[in-house]
Amino acid sequence: MKRRGRPSGQNIARENVTCQNSDVKHSFPAGAPALDFAGTLRVRRSPKPREMLDSTESLNLWFRESGITESDIVCRSSDLRRAVALREAIYRLVVARIAEDNYDDEALRLVNDAARLPSPVPQLTADGRQVEATIEQAFSHVARDAVAVLGGPEVPLLKECANPDCTQTYIDRSRGARREWCKMDPCGNKIKAAAYRARKRAAQQA
Repeated sequence: MKRRGRPSGQNIARENVTCQNSDVKHSFPAGAPALDFAGTLRVRRSPKPREMLDSTESLNLWFRESGITESDIVCRSSDLRRAVALREAIYRLVVARIAEDNYDDEALRLVNDAARLPSPVPQLTADGRQVEATIEQAFSHVARDAVAVLGGPEVPLLKECANPDCTQTYIDRSRGARREWCKMDPCGNKIKAAAYRARKRAAQQA
């Protein structure tokens, strides 16, 4: 099977490298900022989904940890509400694309409107490359990445995590597209442990 190469003209959003370590609050397993942004509401199907954008500080932190900007963004309460609306619109579009359903018109309008805004512009400084962004530019960056993901050649690689408790979507760029989990820890480990326990119980009852 021929391996799928990285398409040319890749949106700069997906070239960002986050500095993830023990101090990083947010998670970036998806292979695309737009999908990671959609994943900031975790375990959506749970009676108690986990909201990661629970404050303006958290939103600002997401933009910095994602690599979209290297400086703080002034985020107001109204910006947080807009961020959540954009996130939910992206999620609805991604789920529809995976299921090969029609797009929700309102979600499509919201993402396209954000994508029309100017995006962050990298600047050359004496210390190297610096990227700063306004809140509008940050929204545009995420929306444009959503357009690139949903309108690009990697659509067949879009998946949702196989952990039924997880609703994170991601791009499966693994060899043979065999990746099942958004992350091995905790999702893959959780499912494998559950399968092991089930096999052990079945063996004991045999």
